[in-house]
Amino acid sequence: MSSIYDYSVPTAQGSELSLREFQGKVLLIVNTATGCGFTPQYEPLEKMYKAYHDKGFEILDIPCNQFGAQAPGSDEEIHQFCTLNYGTSFPRMKKSDVNGADALPLYAYLKSCKGFEGLGEGKLADVLRSFLPTLDPDYENNPEIKWNFTKFLVDRAGNVIARFEPTADMAEVEKAVIALL
Repeated sequence: MSSIYDYSVPTAQGSELSLREFQGKVLLIVNTATGCGFTPQYEPLEKMYKAYHDKGFEILDIPCNQFGAQAPGSDEEIHQFCTLNYGTSFPRMKKSDVNGADALPLYAYLKSCKGFEGLGEGKLADVLRSFLPTLDPDYENNPEIKWNFTKFLVDRAGNVIARFEPTADMAEVEKAVIALL
């Protein structure tokens, strides 16, 4: 497959959502977790969604339990947590893997388009750098998703424009989104 629009993702309701539904829109794809130090990123994500949705911006939330087992609930429990605690209104998919043999094919494509480029600076980046080598000694040299709240930004033509690690400043993510709108 050669386009993001060739992929689909399972919804929490059991159907498949074709990414063709997002043609012509700016899309931010995020692997999330409800019990993570990065979980408060739901707040700026929802703020962006409300501010730019009418301008053609979409967020695709894909809960994932692969990093520290920080998304342990059912799809319904995750949805309730996000709507009650963060008022999220963007689409949330079925909890899925983003790395390994059972990873969504979409994630193999995303990682082939934008590999890992580092964690940046700051306290949270230092925390991740301190333990990622225990999980993957070669983490700096492969495109695998490193942790919850890794984001991929897709332009209106379906090109994967950027990958933001969970440590990225959300203001920088928002600037990149605005540039594509």
